[in-house]
Amino acid sequence: MLNEKFIEDIIMVALSTGGDFAEVFVEDRYNTEITMIGGKVENSISGRDFGVGIRIFKGLNSVYAYTNQHNKDALMDMAIKTGGAMQGTKRDMELDFVKYDYRNINPIECLPNSVGKSQKVAVMREAYEAADGYSDRISQVIVRYLDYNQNILVANSEGKFAEDERIRTRISIQSIASKDNEMQTGLYSPGAHMGFEFYDKIDVGQYGREASRIAVTMLGAEPCPSGRFPVIIDNKFGGVIFHEACGHGLEATSVAKKSSVFADKIGQQVATDIVTAIDDGTIPNAWGSSNIDDEGEPTRKNILIENGILKGYMIDKLNARRMKMDTTGSARRQSYKFAPTSRMTNTYIAAGESTPEEIISNTECGIYAKYMGGGSVNPATGDFNFAVMEGYLVKNGRVDKPVRGATLIGNGPDILYKIDMVGNNLEYGQGMCGSISGAIPTNVGQPMIRVSEITVGGRSGGK
Repeated sequence: MLNEKFIEDIIMVALSTGGDFAEVFVEDRYNTEITMIGGKVENSISGRDFGVGIRIFKGLNSVYAYTNQHNKDALMDMAIKTGGAMQGTKRDMELDFVKYDYRNINPIECLPNSVGKSQKVAVMREAYEAADGYSDRISQVIVRYLDYNQNILVANSEGKFAEDERIRTRISIQSIASKDNEMQTGLYSPGAHMGFEFYDKIDVGQYGREASRIAVTMLGAEPCPSGRFPVIIDNKFGGVIFHEACGHGLEATSVAKKSSVFADKIGQQVATDIVTAIDDGTIPNAWGSSNIDDEGEPTRKNILIENGILKGYMIDKLNARRMKMDTTGSARRQSYKFAPTSRMTNTYIAAGESTPEEIISNTECGIYAKYMGGGSVNPATGDFNFAVMEGYLVKNGRVDKPVRGATLIGNGPDILYKIDMVGNNLEYGQGMCGSISGAIPTNVGQPMIRVSEITVGGRSGGK
């Protein structure tokens, strides 16, 4: 990391041509990625990435530059060139850094870089053998291991000086089941803001068997009927629909530009009164948590929707200027190669009062989406299209036979008004979210919910 005096010099030079705010972001990151296919390690990469980014504001305009060099001449030259993009009247200023001290909400017991690769491969092999041994229908299993240690420093012309260490660990198990000419896939990818102790807290064999169970179950499933149905969406990764179809529309990245359907709606009803949605970057050791955001602000629990009423947005520093609102500790970026913007952390629909059994028994006919797959969304409108990885018909209040090829098609803001039952079994799933500031780890979550009606794509005219 760079010392305080050096960072102060960079900021003063960056503001020498008239900018009104400057920020330095320093990142030092160690990564390990291992891929196992068919029980054999096919790829193993470890490396270090170091870089520095400089960002300058003048009013509502900003400029960002970065480099992987850390010598003084290179960084001062970049500060001069970056500052040159902001022409104005230079103002006299003094800079006095105040170091930010925080309570560490993500304690680490075992640093991943203290663990040999043989131990990491042993965990992967346990997952592989459990997945591969589930059924003779399993034709291939792919296991991917990831850990990284990211140390950051953020300092700015307002006197902010903060450092954080983020250590994340994740394993992904993908099972492929085959029968004749048909193939189906199951996937499970648990992760946490933890060190290698993560594998003492989970059963990777269980996750491997679950990935294979999904693949084998869908292998024998009939095509899903198409039409408009009540849809029950299960907990954990089911929350990806809210994340994609509504969460992005609550980020200041789109709200400040009025390109979100939720712009200018604080205080208005945007969902049924049983829906409360939260983004909380302070959940201890959660996949999307950190002590501070990438602008050095403490993370916090942001109530987005409370009992159906829109309460707030996720806001970064630049968009806070545009919106004349306060920041919310929501600025994130993939690395020093990206300027930060407002992003989700751990976003979820809060638990309700219904049990899963009540939700299912009160559904005469519909679709049960047990595990969600990938999809796409237009953040400006909230229109979405999501695949169901594991789905079932619901008949006479009971889960019936499995169906494959189901796609949920709808509009996020519209769906919020159609959530008519919310379960009491909140859980989370882990994913990577892509946006203009890169790919970042995010938790999605919800209890089981029922949407009174969604368009389901499947086999036309199916029964």
